[in-house]
Amino acid sequence: NPVHEDMVFAARAARLSFICNVVLNAQKRVVYAVAGDCIKAHETGCYFLRERCGAQAVKADISVTTNGGYPLDQNVYQTVKGMTAAEVTVRKGGVIIMLSRSEDGHGGEEFLRAFAEEPDHGRLLERFRRTPRDHTRIDQWQSQIFARVLSHADVVYVSDAPDDMIRVLHMTPAHSLDEALRVAETKLNNPNATIVAIPDGVGVIIEKLPAVTADFAN
Repeated sequence: NPVHEDMVFAARAARLSFICNVVLNAQKRVVYAVAGDCIKAHETGCYFLRERCGAQAVKADISVTTNGGYPLDQNVYQTVKGMTAAEVTVRKGGVIIMLSRSEDGHGGEEFLRAFAEEPDHGRLLERFRRTPRDHTRIDQWQSQIFARVLSHADVVYVSDAPDDMIRVLHMTPAHSLDEALRVAETKLNNPNATIVAIPDGVGVIIEKLPAVTADFAN
């Protein structure tokens, strides 16, 4: 993660000598803490999480997930984080069903504008990728990840947000899980589509399936 690398560089340049990080459970209670060197302590916390929250990806036609409920599902901008778990599990050209109340709307004017101005998320993703690091747009990180998700799979968005806004963000609105499943099956033209469910898209670390090498295949 180049952003993490930049932050580590800044921490070292500022001579940061001590950190204290904590891990929260589903009830938002502290269940683990690490302290000390900013790199070693952070890596120790990551290892703790991976051992308890990691899961191998299971590929499916439809991936259903959430953003973990309030307060993380207040808007679409934050909900992109949960979509990344579904992105790893859904096959290319499949459908992600995202359940997120999003009562606060899109969550960022620049985020919304980027997708409103460019109806083709594939072109938008390429534009982001070609943007020099010193000229990034406001909220580009989240917008770029979202464009990547949309380029991989269709997204059906179950929320309280206005339908028109969801369409501007290149997604299909729905108002219940049953409706979203019907829409997904119609998009895929497959009433027997396979489904994987991720109850909390921001609370699990989905590990990609290892690539099959030529030697292994033979």
